[in-house]
Amino acid sequence: MKKFAAIVLMLALSACLFQTPSKRDITQKSMGAETKQQLLTALGKPDDTTRLGPLEQWVYKASDGEVMFVIIGDQVSLQTSNDVQKPKP
Repeated sequence: MKKFAAIVLMLALSACLFQTPSKRDITQKSMGAETKQQLLTALGKPDDTTRLGPLEQWVYKASDGEVMFVIIGDQVSLQTSNDVQKPKP
């Protein structure tokens, strides 16, 4: 019985660890990040990046959409988000 309880607990914890964060979670974790390194430390590697000269866009996927950061040189300049597009019936 103890083995079963331990397995259930491990599965529950792993589900929490690998759950996709919400836009709010990502936004809160990134508060105060002013440089690329600070953003990497706070959020980890982005899910998608686009680069055009010194301008970069980093995208983090969330359970309810995406959070995008615009980076110029090394400075985080702008943050925006969009919602998940739900399929039409």
